[in-house]
Amino acid sequence: MTGFVHTSHTHDGDLAVFLIGMRVNHPWRPDLWGPVFAAMPGMLTELYAAKAAAARGEGPDLGFLEARTLIGARGPTLVQYWRDVESVYAYANDPERRHRPAWTAFYRRSRRATGAVGIWHETYAVPAGAHESLYVGMPPTGLGKAFGLTEDRSRRRHARIARRDVAAGGTTPEGAVS
Repeated sequence: MTGFVHTSHTHDGDLAVFLIGMRVNHPWRPDLWGPVFAAMPGMLTELYAAKAAAARGEGPDLGFLEARTLIGARGPTLVQYWRDVESVYAYANDPERRHRPAWTAFYRRSRRATGAVGIWHETYAVPAGAHESLYVGMPPTGLGKAFGLTEDRSRRRHARIARRDVAAGGTTPEGAVS
């Protein structure tokens, strides 16, 4: 990260974006929301360890690429980047990985005190050509951290989706460079 350099992520293929979070509805019940909160760091550690092992050729590639944690007043949200949706589902349902037991434990605990804590997720399959990024004065983050950065000498790469849409007969969004 030096100066006012425009960069973008290097990947042009398909990918999946997975958002997952929790909401503390009853702050006075840490016995119910605490275990949910405490489960995520272990899962992230497992995912990063598996990613590193796969890069060394010492384990399977789970398809996990990168994650970022956002902190909100009622609980965290994680933005995760994956190779594809199938990899997200495979990890979530693997009984040998941390997610499946944590998921089962959450449902078991939630029957005791309905509504004390909420969990949610959203999964997006993003096809090739339907994602873009722009980073100025930023260290690698998001897709740039997941795939690596390339300098955008033209300062126009961030508008590639708009250019693709115009080429397909659409219109340029207000303010987009084409």
